[in-house]
Amino acid sequence: MLATSPLGRLRRRDPGDAILRRAARLTIVASVVFYGCRYGAGSPILATYGLFGTIAAGSFAQLPGPAPQRARILVLSLPGVWALIVAGSLLAWSTWAAAGGMLVIGFVVAFAGVGNPRLVGLASAFQLFYILASFPPYQPGTLPQRLGGVTFAIVLLAAAEVVLWPDPVPVSYRQRLTQAADGVAALLDAAADGLTHPHAGPGDRDARRQRAYDVVAAIELGRNPPEWAPTAAGVQDRALRICAAALREVLVEADRLVADAPPEPVGDLAAAGLLRSCADTTRAAGRSLSPGAPAVRIDGLDTAVGRAETAYPVGEGDGRDASDVPRLCRDATALALADQVRVFAVGARVATGARLHGEDATSGLFEYARHSPWTLYWWQFRSHLAPRSAHLHSSIRLAVALALARVAAGVLHLTHGFWVLLATLTVLRTSAADTRTALRPAVLGTIAGAAVSGAVMFVVDEPIVYAVVLPVTLMLAFGVGRLLGPVWQQALFTLLLTVVFAQLSPEGWRIAEVRLVDVLLGALIGVLVGVAMWPRGAAHDLRYNATRYLAANADAVEQTVQAMLGDAPSPDRALDRVRRRMILIDSSYCQYHFERHDPHRQQVNWSALLSAGHHVVPGADALLRRNPPGCLAGWPAAAVLLRGSAGHLRSAYEALADEVAHGRPAGPTPLPTGCAAELDRIRPALGEADPRSIRHLVEVDRWLAGLADTLARIHPPAQGDSAGRRGQP
Repeated sequence: MLATSPLGRLRRRDPGDAILRRAARLTIVASVVFYGCRYGAGSPILATYGLFGTIAAGSFAQLPGPAPQRARILVLSLPGVWALIVAGSLLAWSTWAAAGGMLVIGFVVAFAGVGNPRLVGLASAFQLFYILASFPPYQPGTLPQRLGGVTFAIVLLAAAEVVLWPDPVPVSYRQRLTQAADGVAALLDAAADGLTHPHAGPGDRDARRQRAYDVVAAIELGRNPPEWAPTAAGVQDRALRICAAALREVLVEADRLVADAPPEPVGDLAAAGLLRSCADTTRAAGRSLSPGAPAVRIDGLDTAVGRAETAYPVGEGDGRDASDVPRLCRDATALALADQVRVFAVGARVATGARLHGEDATSGLFEYARHSPWTLYWWQFRSHLAPRSAHLHSSIRLAVALALARVAAGVLHLTHGFWVLLATLTVLRTSAADTRTALRPAVLGTIAGAAVSGAVMFVVDEPIVYAVVLPVTLMLAFGVGRLLGPVWQQALFTLLLTVVFAQLSPEGWRIAEVRLVDVLLGALIGVLVGVAMWPRGAAHDLRYNATRYLAANADAVEQTVQAMLGDAPSPDRALDRVRRRMILIDSSYCQYHFERHDPHRQQVNWSALLSAGHHVVPGADALLRRNPPGCLAGWPAAAVLLRGSAGHLRSAYEALADEVAHGRPAGPTPLPTGCAAELDRIRPALGEADPRSIRHLVEVDRWLAGLADTLARIHPPAQGDSAGRRGQP
């Protein structure tokens, strides 16, 4: 019966009662603050700022981390809150002064999210503090009461976060990375066993493979709450994002080795030893992300890589067959896998604050870790003070909308004009699609709430009644309303405001009418500004950066192949360009992660697309280290083979860039290939080639095949293609 009752349906929408617990904390704190200030101290000003301080910090602020961390953030935010209230109070003497302050403060607070998108949740609360203080009456002498009410509310709320039913700590992103590393390490162990005992436990190997894909899928940013995802510009968050990309590449390489396991034992002890060392390093790097765990050591992996490179077939007369292309292919894959494991391990060291040695700057991916956090944030801010920055667009859009709303409220002499700005802040989003989505519930909910509030106030005119029902309306607005949906939440919030102002400044049933007019005006301003100013949001910026990123990858791949053939110098500049554009697309994706996405527009596997550069850059660097430029010069058959593969890849990159930019279908996607297919491609070119050149050819060709796999994951081939034999993360 409980499962089918209204209460049972609400409980299913709130697993673990997280929303109800938070609403109960907020209700208790808001009630204590309001009753204490309004009836205990007899001060409507204390009560107003105390109650709205509780609502802003407890409902509008979306803070990351466990309860003690959230409490610490609340307390540390107090100086900023005081500054905003002081600024708003001093500028409230003039509508135009207050609107100018709103324009500046609105932009600065919103643009602060460039350095850490998780600050966006706190930014909404900060905007509210200035909004509330910037409206008449102009009474600078009441500043002590205003600051006292807010301080009392925030300190009490911080204590309640820790003491009253603290939320259970969810699985953090670092813990998900640890789980993913364990899953991938188990698959690496299975791949090592496949080289020496191919028929040992195929069922167990398949189970490990499936679990590895499941746990790696869980580390995509889109599958993690925004307040927990590593989206900041700081050293550790960037390292965690690189770790995730490297781990996805390790999984793909491991899956390829499992799929290409030889039918009979080959006794490839060096490659098997390398894979087991990779498994140990991956497992240790993942576990090092836990608090208090020792930093992962990389010297063991480097030793195993050196041993494997020594055992790599290099010529005749040493007991190894240099024309054994399948074995060469497996060895090249194992070495490419080890390169990605090293990136993951170095990333884990950076994420845990371990010292970065000179040799740890893998492929230049972690050069940023040598700079201070303030330098990194400054670079981030500077890079987004550009005409095409979605961060800049959204910050200007919000600041202009709030300033216009403040002017409208002042010019029209609205009694509760801050409701206009609150509605604008509620409706306006970073894209027109998000704004349209927020508009309907805001308007419908306000109409319903105003109608009910007006009817209640027309019948009940005793303030004591509203004082008694305040806790009930608080619980309905912040608990039940959130569970029922946006329309109910807006309606119950309107009812809550009516109950509050019936005790602060009784105006009768007309306060519901005022609330409705203010919300409609604020929503109209939000919609007009959202449609008129850069309506496409971060998605447009992300697609633009993605096309440039793919073009840079295509150039780097082509120049690397030309360097191997002796047709061009080392592709250092092309690889540096990929690294620079990787930073831009990474930043765009972090903002895109916070937006609603248009369901009618073709979606892209952005995680796989971002991983493309993580495959190109360290892969090319390792390739050039083991295969010096010009190593394939003078081999016409190899040149024809590699130029053809590089040309197909360039065409695929360009087609994908065109698809991402304009939504048009891409051309034929390169299909993932196994060692058997590569053997068929390479064998006609072997002839009487030098054994060392055969090794170089196989490794370059295997790198190109791995890039084809990356493109296949970005845009999976149609059903029935041979790529279907391998799962897509």
